[in-house]
Amino acid sequence: QVQLVESGGGLVQAGGSLKLSCAASGRTFSSAAMGWFRQAPGKEREFVAAISWSGGSTYYAGSVKGRFTISRDNAKNTVYLQMNSLKPEDTAVYYCNADHELSLTTYYSGAAGRSWGQGTQVTVSS
Repeated sequence: QVQLVESGGGLVQAGGSLKLSCAASGRTFSSAAMGWFRQAPGKEREFVAAISWSGGSTYYAGSVKGRFTISRDNAKNTVYLQMNSLKPEDTAVYYCNADHELSLTTYYSGAAGRSWGQGTQVTVSS
């Protein structure tokens, strides 16, 4: 099992930027893909971005592609989500996701790992 703790959320004006962090603990962090999801009020949780265990491959939802960048530092057991050109519709609770030996193909298939963080609130004002 992987334990995940997100940070970096906050209130920002439209067009602004935020960088989220997800600190992971668990012996297999460096061999697992990881992802970010978000859930807006009254909506289902949706996929945002994912990154392979090496960091060499990434995958984005169409709504954030070109604005968000996912990255990771395996030495620090941390995955990041740099969010630029934020829009009011990006307002949501953002969750980090992972699992033991998770591969990027899990996210391609629309699935997710079993471990979730507690979430961090991102609010974008117009």
